[in-house]
Amino acid sequence: MQNYSQSQEETFMTLPNVITFFRILLIPVYLMIFYSGNENRILLSGLVFMIAGISDVVDGYIARKFHLESKLGALMDPFADKLMSFTVLFTFTSVGLIPVWVLIPMLIKEFVMILGGGLLYLKHKRSVIPSNKFGKIATFSLYASILSIITKVSLILSLILLTITLGLNILAFINYLNIFKGIVDVKNEEIDK
Repeated sequence: MQNYSQSQEETFMTLPNVITFFRILLIPVYLMIFYSGNENRILLSGLVFMIAGISDVVDGYIARKFHLESKLGALMDPFADKLMSFTVLFTFTSVGLIPVWVLIPMLIKEFVMILGGGLLYLKHKRSVIPSNKFGKIATFSLYASILSIITKVSLILSLILLTITLGLNILAFINYLNIFKGIVDVKNEEIDK
């Protein structure tokens, strides 16, 4: 768990948080482009997704480099990522670019993680599970998969990347559950004392 100073907890509009909110605002932009009649809509909406990915890297770098981490950022950053990822997975599946067998387990995983994160935040003194290397690798793999789809590199390559992405997401989910259980156990022990 990361420690946050009182002043950082009270700071709402740090630059990383602004970038995170920008990423959330990219979701309706993505949807407008995806459902437009533009013949390049898949490529253009995919590029919006890539911009969101770049902004995620930038806000994380700025937060660490300038010590601007906050609980709000730790909560909102993965939420923004999951919302954007959910949107892309759903829309790409709806037009047959991603198989349903990839979509369903990833949606279940994202839903459980959002629910678990929300419960942890509300019931255990605003505890937040920060992003970790498993989640970051899984997210990078998803971006690589989407990039392969929008650039039409190879159907086989895209399916291989999607399968790897699914496997990495399952590993990230198992890791998340272990961390979640550890935090809940510690919090319950504190309550019992």
